[in-house]
Amino acid sequence: MQIDDSFELYTQLESLNLLKNKPPFWWPNYGTFEVLLGAILTQNTRWEKVELSLQNLRDNDLLSLEALATVDSDILMSLIQPSGLYKSKAKYLGQLCNAIIDQYGDFEQFSYEVDRGWLLEQKGVGPETADSILCYGCKRDVMVVDAYTARLLDAFGYAFESYDGLQSWCESGLIHHFETDELANVYANFHGMIVEYVKAYSKGKRVDILRLTDQS
Repeated sequence: MQIDDSFELYTQLESLNLLKNKPPFWWPNYGTFEVLLGAILTQNTRWEKVELSLQNLRDNDLLSLEALATVDSDILMSLIQPSGLYKSKAKYLGQLCNAIIDQYGDFEQFSYEVDRGWLLEQKGVGPETADSILCYGCKRDVMVVDAYTARLLDAFGYAFESYDGLQSWCESGLIHHFETDELANVYANFHGMIVEYVKAYSKGKRVDILRLTDQS
């Protein structure tokens, strides 16, 4: 079976109720500064490890832009150690927090004004991280794509040469089916459903698409 476009994939994933018992719009604490931290910390590690780091920061009253901009780097490295690559991640977080304060003043203004180009200029922020911050932290209509997305679409015979190509395919099938003010939430849920499906229905590197094809 072939999935013709991302709207067809979205509706079939939605029918499986994959986000039941998940936080609203999938990412924990959607629309807050904590998303930015998670987007950096989750690079090259499992989310369970990120949660340990976030809890360490929470226990030490360091889940704010202002606190992280001034915290001692050794303390920060110690607290985020569960996420791995803690030296570089601590450096990137400190630099990013200070850049946000210098450019935007606070996280609320950052959320309103920041664009993808500015984020990509920051060390430690690549396309997936930038889009995660925009989608889940700033509530923007930006679709996050990742290795899970590529694996699922590969199972349907789609291959993409770039991150942007994969992202464009995912967005293009949805923009004509939803109102503009719905797209931020739609993209957030779409990415979340893809991740949950691939985690649940993969056998090794192979994604089992039978539960989707059976929907048709």
